[in-house]
Amino acid sequence: MRQPALTSTSSFLALASHATAARTWQMRQLFADDAQRFPRLTVDAAGLFLDYSKNRLDGRTVELLLDLARERGVERLRDAMFAGEKINLTEQRAVLHTALRMPRGKSLVVDGQDVVRDVHAVLEQIKDFTDRVRSGAWLGYTGKPITDVVNIGIGGSDLGPKMAVLALRSYSHPRLKMHFVSNVDGHDMDAALAQVNPETTLFIVASKTFTTAETMLNAGTARHWFLQSATEADLPRHFVAVSTNKQAVSAFGIDTANMFPFWDWVGGRYSVWSAIGLSLALAVGFGYFNDFLAGAHAMDEHFRTAPLEQNMPVLLAMVGFWNRQFLDAGSLSIAPYHQDLSRFPAYLQQLDMESNGKRVTRNGAVVDTPTCPVVWGECGTNAQHAYFQLLHQGTDVTPMDFITTLRATHDLAGHHDALLANCFAQSEAFMKGKTAEEARADLQALNLSADEIEALLPHKVFPGNRPSNTILMDQLTPSALGALIALYEHKTFVQGAIWDVNSFDQWGVELGKVLAKNIQAELTGSVQPERHDSSTNGLIVMAKAAQHL
Repeated sequence: MRQPALTSTSSFLALASHATAARTWQMRQLFADDAQRFPRLTVDAAGLFLDYSKNRLDGRTVELLLDLARERGVERLRDAMFAGEKINLTEQRAVLHTALRMPRGKSLVVDGQDVVRDVHAVLEQIKDFTDRVRSGAWLGYTGKPITDVVNIGIGGSDLGPKMAVLALRSYSHPRLKMHFVSNVDGHDMDAALAQVNPETTLFIVASKTFTTAETMLNAGTARHWFLQSATEADLPRHFVAVSTNKQAVSAFGIDTANMFPFWDWVGGRYSVWSAIGLSLALAVGFGYFNDFLAGAHAMDEHFRTAPLEQNMPVLLAMVGFWNRQFLDAGSLSIAPYHQDLSRFPAYLQQLDMESNGKRVTRNGAVVDTPTCPVVWGECGTNAQHAYFQLLHQGTDVTPMDFITTLRATHDLAGHHDALLANCFAQSEAFMKGKTAEEARADLQALNLSADEIEALLPHKVFPGNRPSNTILMDQLTPSALGALIALYEHKTFVQGAIWDVNSFDQWGVELGKVLAKNIQAELTGSVQPERHDSSTNGLIVMAKAAQHL
């Protein structure tokens, strides 16, 4: 069904009118005026707690935002996704990453096929394989157990499993060390190979079609390196595939019994729940991998059934839309106050920006509002000593998502209290700031002269009134991580529905890759570059000249 332009809808117009006053609000005053602001603007689900009270909004803002969600058909599109309808219109595909974490015994029939049954057949294959590797029953070509696993993929085949393996470090098998190679830059593969032994290394080649250029170049390099020490007959003990291309997998030298399939209704950035998560299952074991899926499923059920007023993904999405649309926030900073979530901001960059970094609607019309913000971030407390200066006193207002745990999974005294103190203090500081009067009082307490105070005063003022969310979990467990990822998946979905963009294609990834094939032929052959602009031609000539030095 063709959506009207977002800016023409009655709920958007009501929000725009409301925003005229809201832009002048001070959060300090909003908290002072409402003793119940914190309990009213918080929600919990699937083991997570969301505090969105430190945003420049009130109860009426939330009501209007939810009116917009209803008018834009968020609930209808959500139900269509869960039912297996082909909501990815440009590729005519269903969007069923949620089916990957449905428990055994459930059923979802799409095009005559029970996809949940198919999912659990692959999960059984993953369980059998990971149990053998982790127990030491799976041996390399010289009879030694596997000690290192190298995952070769790119995009969703790398970012998801790498992020999750790091996040669940404290649950990992003590013998297995995990490595990830994605970049076509040979320095990435070179660094990984320098750390491993061919006798005890298992390579996972993750490419659905087994033709992804970057992945297959890296896989070919790993194969060549391995064969310097072993024979082709040894390849099946050291290479497995996450793919659906049996012919290509077999031609590479991989036993197709060790090929783990997934489906075209699984987008790369939504695929960590599938066989793409094989490296994670190897690291933490199938039991914890199953907990990871269960945490995501719990968030799925919450998103599918909870009223919008208590629906965590919907609320997170609509607050983000409010900040993007009406407070002119062009970026969103992710600040996990947990070192094991160090790759979570990078993971969210792909999830959000590849999904909603679009300029046309599902029907091809140019959108009439800004869409996805730039997503970026770093772990606290490191971020505080890097870019928080800009966030506190810079000229742009950048909303933040603080993410932390109430309890640590280590027993080092004093560290977690210091971490939480910093996390909570920063969210308070972004909200409150420091007024000129408060700054002057601080300077006066230092017994500075009047002239010194006036000179320093402008530098000591913090405008505050900067929005943030805080997401808490008890500990960073497999279940909690699953719920956290699913929360952001559904947040992305909701915002895509508001903007009426297709969140499940990524045509923008393709153009540069196509042009790269032509340029690579010019770099490696005798063809003179002539078809490009003068800059690109000049760069190619310089690169070819350097190869002969």
